[in-house]
Amino acid sequence: MSESEFTPKVGLDAVGLINAGAVVWNPTTSQLYEEAILNDEAIVAENGALVCETGKYTGRSPNDKFTVDEPSCSDKMWWGKVNKQFDEAKFDKLLGRVQAYMQGQMLYVQDCWVGADKEHRLPIRVVTEQAWHSIFARNMFIPVTDKTEQKNHQPKFTVINACGFLASPEVDGTASEAFIICHYGRGIVIIGGTSYAGEIKKSMFSAMNYLLPQAGVMSMHCSANEGPDGDVAVFFGLSGTGKTTLSADPKRRLIGDDEHGWSSDGVFNFEGGCYAKVIRLSAEAEPEIYATTRTFGTILENVVIDEDTRVIDLDDAAKTENTRASYPISQIPNAKLEGTGGHPKNIVMLTCDAFGVLPPVSKLTPEQASYHFLSGYTAKVAGTERGITEPQATFSTCFGAPFMALPPTVYSNLLAKKMREHGANCWLVNTGWSGGGHGVGERIKIKYSRAMVNAAIEGELDKVAYEKDPIFGLDIPKECPGVPAEILSPRNTWGDGKAYDAKARELVGLFEENFKQFESDVPDSVKAAGLSV
Repeated sequence: MSESEFTPKVGLDAVGLINAGAVVWNPTTSQLYEEAILNDEAIVAENGALVCETGKYTGRSPNDKFTVDEPSCSDKMWWGKVNKQFDEAKFDKLLGRVQAYMQGQMLYVQDCWVGADKEHRLPIRVVTEQAWHSIFARNMFIPVTDKTEQKNHQPKFTVINACGFLASPEVDGTASEAFIICHYGRGIVIIGGTSYAGEIKKSMFSAMNYLLPQAGVMSMHCSANEGPDGDVAVFFGLSGTGKTTLSADPKRRLIGDDEHGWSSDGVFNFEGGCYAKVIRLSAEAEPEIYATTRTFGTILENVVIDEDTRVIDLDDAAKTENTRASYPISQIPNAKLEGTGGHPKNIVMLTCDAFGVLPPVSKLTPEQASYHFLSGYTAKVAGTERGITEPQATFSTCFGAPFMALPPTVYSNLLAKKMREHGANCWLVNTGWSGGGHGVGERIKIKYSRAMVNAAIEGELDKVAYEKDPIFGLDIPKECPGVPAEILSPRNTWGDGKAYDAKARELVGLFEENFKQFESDVPDSVKAAGLSV
């Protein structure tokens, strides 16, 4: 509805946005479709999805993300490469320039919640100059739909997306024309110079990662599902580890696919939708996600479309490999729409080990869980990035370093505490190589990985005997339903045992080198959890 028809208790003047050309408050997806088409922002695909382009930036721009160094957060933040400091005086000047830029513009406002748990949800407002970004906010967050609640909504964070405003690094102190800057004290995020919608979503994930742990709630970069008996499993994993595939199970309801909290009441989804990578997506491999790309309400970013027939081509990476679909979680048939579940019974940490030395499945102690959570290990293989010619270890702490606002041990300590309180099991599942590294061994079959995950979360692995891995100190099951016993111990799959030992110790060394950054902040028991025994 327009500004003349709606007077909220907290207006845009609270964040210095005045003299707008017009303000459209909480428009529906249908209304925003019309706006996006009238504004030449997007075109409608054959089966109803809205296809948009993000221009120069087709992914997140981590080098352009900053946090204002101000009194409320200065002594709490995990300052460094992830959370780069931005001077408050420079922020004030840049905010003023953004506010001036927004004058006279048509603005779209969405009032939303982040978090399905009413006790811990964050009231936010997303202000955009493009209509399709407003649909994105409706999809990815939980929109306030009741008219009275909309009028009384009091946002604690406002995201101002001025994607058409280009910063001047010399004037504004930014790294480029693009910027994503958060002022935690004032609850303001300003985004400019980039149309990639993921910046809206991840700026609020970072905010939740800042706020919730200070209230004793664990924030997690993970997917979560629930079994028929109400048992909850969460899945951590970096890109390429199989997190989306293995957490999608027709026998279990999807709570959420990316961001969750773990409170004293259980797990809750931060989001109201999903943001899936869709390059080369197929109806056979991912039927539920594939179906969303043919549905009204879905935004397709940088997906190639025939402008005559309006048929999309998910296999075409001409614009980017990072093609994306944003859609409400209600489009997933087995989703749990209330977005909440009980305390996790099982925690699955996924890694794709291209060295071929980690066991396909192992059970972790709480100390080992802390160690591997802080490490956040996976491996890139040749061909995935320019310059990589052999497997390369990659560590992303808490399986989501770019979004961690507080020191990593804050999250690992919370995870260990909650595991002990609620008796959660933790499993390390390697979806990478067996019988040798990349180029020598073979990728572990997805049906075996799925069988191992199912056996773990269904309690089948509680009934079997275990053996201790002599190098990594991990407990490996001697048998697993649906999986050949000979592949469970990785050394047995190598033709040359000494070569395996050498490569395994090499990976241990990489773990140890990476873990040095945490050693002064963790107990000796956690430090020892990653060492050979």
